[in-house]
Amino acid sequence: MKIIPISEPLFHGNEIKYLTGCINSGWISSAGKYVRKFEEDFAAYIGCEHGVALHTGTAALHLSLAVLDIGKGDEVIVPDLTFAATANAVLYMGAKPVLVDVEKDTWNIDPGLIEEKISSMTKAIIPVHLYGHPCNMDRVLEIAQKHNLAVIEDAAEAHGAEYKGKRVGCMSTIGCFSFYGNKIITTGEGGMCICHDARIAKRLAKLRDHGMREDKKYWHDEVGFNYRMTNLQAAVGVAQLERIEWFLNRKRRNAHIYSEYLSDVEEIVLPIEKDWAKNVFWMYTIILRENSIRISRDALISALAEKGIETRPVFYPLHQMPPYRESGSYPNAEYISAMGLNLPSGVTLEEEDIEYICKAIKRCLH
Repeated sequence: MKIIPISEPLFHGNEIKYLTGCINSGWISSAGKYVRKFEEDFAAYIGCEHGVALHTGTAALHLSLAVLDIGKGDEVIVPDLTFAATANAVLYMGAKPVLVDVEKDTWNIDPGLIEEKISSMTKAIIPVHLYGHPCNMDRVLEIAQKHNLAVIEDAAEAHGAEYKGKRVGCMSTIGCFSFYGNKIITTGEGGMCICHDARIAKRLAKLRDHGMREDKKYWHDEVGFNYRMTNLQAAVGVAQLERIEWFLNRKRRNAHIYSEYLSDVEEIVLPIEKDWAKNVFWMYTIILRENSIRISRDALISALAEKGIETRPVFYPLHQMPPYRESGSYPNAEYISAMGLNLPSGVTLEEEDIEYICKAIKRCLH
């Protein structure tokens, strides 16, 4: 039986050529031309002056908070529906993630609920562009300016997504990206912080490299981290970035095909694209309508797996899990999490694969 994976990377550019060059030159660790080139090229693509390459997207979030001196006793606004890394990075700093419910249609943080969660201890907001659809950044930035808060964009899942013509990640204090194996472009593991402020970029780079001074080798005047990206990873990233528009077009093409095949299925809600947004559909995610289905979300996942179709449930709401447990009302996050599933979303999908998946969904639902 053919297995259709949830996602798989595609290397059909200069990856092998650039990797071979690294190996032949001996520059395989964090020094080497590809690290700087990847930083410069990716930051320029997003629309920022500075990029600092790191070994994971989680490190990007952690380092951003560290550079902004967020620590014990501080609070950071985080959407309730996101991957745990967003909240984990806050906890690494000894700060408290304060959870906000999400919008029912975009699945992103609800700006209308942010201000009621702001206190005298609040220092930052981390909007997450979940599954590739941008947040309402104007509202988030207005609130942040009003309350003198930093904004750290978690764009791990949204390379190339646009808000009112601007690519996400460039509208905030710091933008954070992941290049994990299932992301739109990948370095295997990897991440990056991007920003407009040269001083922030310089401190990001310093803390990434053990807190060592650039002008005084092996002199550390503050505690840093070993969050460096290798030249090997960066070489792959440079090659992937050269093909990013192809990857994005493929993602959007596949999403369009999915929506055409599933548009007549009343039992599910399809992902949207607001008129001010460009959704990159990192994951094509559907939501089962309550009280209108004959099969549960988890039973549907199992039934599709029997047909060789790998799917995944939507993230659990943070407030339900022990490390982040918080009382309050989060109806949209709970509904989307309980009823949502990610369909296969890799760029290697062909139309016949999507047709097979959609027919299988329809058979399961009816």
